[in-house]
Order: sequence, then structure tokens, then C-alpha cells
Amino acid sequence: MFVGFDTSNYTTSAAVLDGNNVTHRKTMLSVREGERGLRQSDAVFQHTVNMPELLKNMTFNSLQAVGVSDRPRNVEGSYMPCFLVGVNTATAVARSCGVPLYRTSHQVGHILAALYSADKLDWTSSRFIAFHLSGGTTEALLVTPDKDEIVKAEIIAESLDLKAGQAIDRAGVMMGYKFPCGKMLDELSKQSDTEYKITPSMKGLNCSLSGVENKAKAMLEKGASHADISKFVLTYITNTIDKMLCGISEEFGNLPVIFSGGVSSNSLLRERMINKYCASFAEPSFSLDNAAGTAIFAKMKTD
Repeated sequence: MFVGFDTSNYTTSAAVLDGNNVTHRKTMLSVREGERGLRQSDAVFQHTVNMPELLKNMTFNSLQAVGVSDRPRNVEGSYMPCFLVGVNTATAVARSCGVPLYRTSHQVGHILAALYSADKLDWTSSRFIAFHLSGGTTEALLVTPDKDEIVKAEIIAESLDLKAGQAIDRAGVMMGYKFPCGKMLDELSKQSDTEYKITPSMKGLNCSLSGVENKAKAMLEKGASHADISKFVLTYITNTIDKMLCGISEEFGNLPVIFSGGVSSNSLLRERMINKYCASFAEPSFSLDNAAGTAIFAKMKTD
């Protein structure tokens, strides 16, 4: 049995990998109504309160190793205080059970959880493209095998300003919906029959999404329906990701592609990427922030 912990800016999570089966335990951090995010101090406090509840009834009798994310990504200077809560918990569990503790990044955890969910863990032995689309990240990663970190992720395309999840949440909060707003905008967009012809704002393989918020605000002020605004925002993001992936395919070849992150649950995006690029997607529970990837990392480091 392997246990993993992840304390990101929006979710306290623990996961148990027993055989090939993963069991999730996670709690979303609360964001005050009308606000669009959390301060690190608030995130640390909520993680500290949430973690004992997640550990209730968990037993570690057959534990072999513990995994934890201790930083956003595997690059110098990558740091967020919220991950300290997970590290402290993981360290205590590993030491009390006398088993190894393996540290990785939140980003690697996302990739491994997505691959597990899509039954593609064998991809770790070759190159592939991983998109991570969330409130804090809009990136396309070239992923290659790595002896120490299992996989090495290099950013090859990203948003130069607003992130996809930020664009969605800001539009949703603007319309009066509770943060996070992805699920609401997805449902609203299905009620719109309006078709939008949108040319993405690109700089090479990178994109700009700052125009989404401004356009959504202008549409709202002119009385556009919430359904049409939602359809516009999600179409803009889908067209942008499509343009990014088209350029990546031209430069790096037709490598396998997997999507993770909360924005990847969007219906418009999923349909386009699957039909056009045969892309794989993590299941929603493994696409959002979770600790499954850190438990899987611990197992792969032990094997």
C-alpha cells in the first residue's frame, strides 16, 4: 500500500494506492463569496484544519512508502507555502511507519494521476504532450522519461497572461456565480445556439487570454445572456488550445496528448480535442487537484 498527499491552493487531498486501485479523500478549500481566489495564509490554515479529518479511519499497517508534492513544479525557485502542510503530514506518517518518503512536484502528480486515470501509465517510458489547464496554469508540456523524477516536464507553450481557469472564473463571478465557476459555465454554454468565430491571440506557440475577460464584461454590459457569454468564453479557450496544439504538432510531431486540470472537464474542449487529435483525458476526479499522482509516484519510485 502507498499513500500520497497534496495540499494545493484549492484542495486538501490524500490518496491510497492499494494494488492497482486508488481511493481518494479530498476537501475543497472554501473561497468567500464574490472573491476569485485564496491568499496563501488562508490556504495553509484551511489545510491544517482539513488534514486530520482526511486521516480519520486511515490505517497504515501494510504501508510501503509515502509520496507528497512539495512544490508547484520541478524548477528552481518553485515554491508555495500551502504545500508545507502536506509535507509535514507525509513526513510524520512516513517516520512513524518507518517507510521511505518520496517528494515530487504538484505538476508531476497531476501528470501521473491523469495517466493512471486514462490507463496510460506506460507512456512514462516515451515522449508525450501533457496539457495542464486550471486556474493557475495553462501550459503544454513536453514530457520525457526521467530516472529520478519518473517524468520530466518542459513547458513548450503557455498563456502569457490570464490562465484559462482564471478567465472562466472571472467571467462566472462577474455574472454572479460562486467560485469556482467552470461547471456552471459548461452547463450554461449548452443552452446557447450562438456560434462564435474567434481568432486566438498567439505569439508563436504561446497564447494570450486577457481579451476573454474584457470581452465577457462588454457582452454583459450590453445585456448578452449568461448562456451566450459562457459559450463565448469556452469557445475562445477551446479555439486557443486548438491553435496551440496544432502548432505543437507541427513542431514536435504527432505525439500522444493527454489533458488534465479542472478546465479539461469542459465539454466543448473535450469534444474538439478527442475528435481532432485523438487526445486522452483524465477522468474529472483525477483531473482536478488530487493526491493520486503522489501515491503513484511513491509506488513507481519503489518498484
